[in-house]
Amino acid sequence: MPSNMLKQKSSFIFLLLCFLIQSFYTSNSQSFIGVNYGQVADNLPPPEATVKLLKSTSIEKVRLYGADPAIIKALANTGIGIVIGAANGDIPALASDPNFAGQWVGSNVIAYYPASKIIVINVGNEVITSGDQALISQLLPAMQNVQNALNAASLGGKIKVSTVHSMAVLSQSDPPSLGAFNPGFGDAMKALLKFQSSNGSPLMINPYPFFAYQSDPRPETLAFCLFQPNSGRVDSGNGIKYMNMFDAQVDAVRSALNAMGFKDVEVAVAETGWPYKGDSNEVGPSLDNAKAYNGNLINHLRSMVGTPLMPGKSVDTYFFGLYDEDLKPGPGSERSFGLFKPDLSMTYDAGLSKSIRTPSPTPVNPTPTTPATPVTPAPKPVAGWCVPKPGVSDAQLQANLDYACSQNIDCSPIQPGGACFEPITVASHAAYAMNLVYQSAGRNPWNCDFRQTATLTTTNPSYSSCTYPGGGST
Repeated sequence: MPSNMLKQKSSFIFLLLCFLIQSFYTSNSQSFIGVNYGQVADNLPPPEATVKLLKSTSIEKVRLYGADPAIIKALANTGIGIVIGAANGDIPALASDPNFAGQWVGSNVIAYYPASKIIVINVGNEVITSGDQALISQLLPAMQNVQNALNAASLGGKIKVSTVHSMAVLSQSDPPSLGAFNPGFGDAMKALLKFQSSNGSPLMINPYPFFAYQSDPRPETLAFCLFQPNSGRVDSGNGIKYMNMFDAQVDAVRSALNAMGFKDVEVAVAETGWPYKGDSNEVGPSLDNAKAYNGNLINHLRSMVGTPLMPGKSVDTYFFGLYDEDLKPGPGSERSFGLFKPDLSMTYDAGLSKSIRTPSPTPVNPTPTTPATPVTPAPKPVAGWCVPKPGVSDAQLQANLDYACSQNIDCSPIQPGGACFEPITVASHAAYAMNLVYQSAGRNPWNCDFRQTATLTTTNPSYSSCTYPGGGST
C-alpha cells in the first residue's frame, strides 16, 4: 500500500478514535449537572444512603447551603464536586476577622480536602438583593478573607470563592441582549465581579422559569418555559429567536456581565427547578410540568448546544432540589421541588439515572393541573401589609403591578384622580397593588411573595388620603 494511503488511513483511524472518545465522554460525563442538597426537613435519609443514590445518577456536583461535616465526609473519595456555603450570619465575622476566616476554612475545607472534592465556597446567599446595606458592604471583605485563607493553604485556584444572586439583581432581563444589573447595586456588583474576575470564580445565579410563568400564566408562556413546542420569542435587540425561558434568563445575565465589562466571568446556575405540586391557588405546579421542565432542561444541557450568547457549552446547573424539604414555610410548592423521595425512590423520572435514559416527552398542558393539597398544614393568615423589598428593580415592580391589577382587584386608587395616584412612581403604585392582592387573597404568607420581591411589615404604609387596606389582627 502506498505510503500516502497509509497516512490517510492512519489519520482516519485517529480521527475516528477521537470522535469515539469525545462521544463517550459526552454521553457519560455530566460534569455540568449538579443538585441542591437542602436540609430544612426532618425526614431525610442518612448522608451515606444519599451518596449511594447520587452515585447511581449522572449528577456530578452537589451544592450545600452550609458545610455539614457528615455530608462532606460521606462524599469523600466519590469524585463528586461539592459546593459549600458560609451563612449570611457568618459574613460580619468573616469580613472583620481574617483569623476567623482562616479558622472557618480550616474547619470546613482543609479538614476534608482533597478526599472530599470541595470546588466552590459560596459566601452568603442573595445578599445583594437583601436590602441589608451593612451586610452588602461586608460581603466583599468576607469573600476576600476567605480567598486569602485558601491562598495561605495553597488552595487558591483549586477552590473558587463566589456568592449567589437572585434574578432580582438585574434591572432588565427582557430582551436578553439588553440584560443589565440594577444600577442601585452597580458599585457593589462591580467590586464583586472584579474580585471574581481576578480569581476565576463564576457568577452564581438563580433563574426560575417557574416564577416567570406564574407572572404570565398563558399557555404559550408555559410551553416556552417547559422547552416544549412554541413559536419562540425574538430578541428585539439582536434578532435572535429564543425557544425557551431558561436560555433567555441565562443570556440576560451574560449580557449584564458583558455590559459591565466582565466578559471573562463565567455564569453558573446555582438553583433552578419546578415544583411537582402546590396549593390549590398556585399556578404551575404539577407532576407533568416538573418532569417536563427538569427532564427537558437536562436533555438541553446534554446536547451541549448552549445558549445563543454562549453556544457550544453547557453552563454548570444545580437543580433544586434533591429532596423535598418538609419544614420550609410558605406555599405548598416550596416543599415540593424534590427529585427524589426520602425513601430514595424517584419522584418522577427526569432522566438522571446512569443509563442516561431520555424522559418521555410531555405534552403541552395549557391548563395547569390542580395540585394535591400539601400534607403540611397551611400557616394561619398573617396581619400586616405586603410591600416590596428594598432594592427591587422598577422592571420587576412593573411586572408585579401588571400582574396584581390583572387579579380582579380594584386598582382605581392608583389611576389618575385616585387617592393613591401620587406620587406617580412604579414603586408606589406597585406597593399599593401588591398589598391589595395580599389582603384579597387571604393574607397567607405566600400571597406576599411576588417571586421573592415582597415582604410583610407591621408599619402602616398609608399616607395622606391614601389608605392601604390591612393591618388588622387575625
